[in-house]
Amino acid sequence: MTVTTTMTVTMTVDGPQAITHKLLYTDGACRGNPGVGGWAFLVQNNPYNLGSGWSIYGSEPETTNNRMEITAVIQGLRSLSNRMGNGVRATVITDSLYVVQGITEWVGRWKNNGWRSYQGRPVKNQDLWMELDRWDYKHDVVYEWVRGHSGDEYNDNVDYWANRAINEFIRDNY
Repeated sequence: MTVTTTMTVTMTVDGPQAITHKLLYTDGACRGNPGVGGWAFLVQNNPYNLGSGWSIYGSEPETTNNRMEITAVIQGLRSLSNRMGNGVRATVITDSLYVVQGITEWVGRWKNNGWRSYQGRPVKNQDLWMELDRWDYKHDVVYEWVRGHSGDEYNDNVDYWANRAINEFIRDNY
């Protein structure tokens, strides 16, 4: 087994197989709720160099903050698949407890209950939860919560880009 310690680990398991661990920072934002929303993600190849990965951001005209938080994670995991294939080890770092608890605690129960909440109501944002569940299944993902607006450089970075997406949408459409 050969191990390289720059966030890329190369192992021999019935032939060479490269296993890469990525940090995926995500954020969503909304002006009004509902209102114009933005989402952003940042994939880090190297945890010590913000410029070593890639980031993408986008917007929607009429949405909610929770939808944008989920969308950011979906778009990030989709981007990992597009660039690296499925099966990527990733840590999703988000300031949304809704996302962390939703994907790690609630989705399994919702699926078992026919996408109904414990009160018997349809799950809010079911379309996005179902999509996130599919992308989560394609990768080896761990979810971590970080307090928003607390000085975390990378969380602040994706917050900036999510809000920039909103600003650009408003500038270009109103």
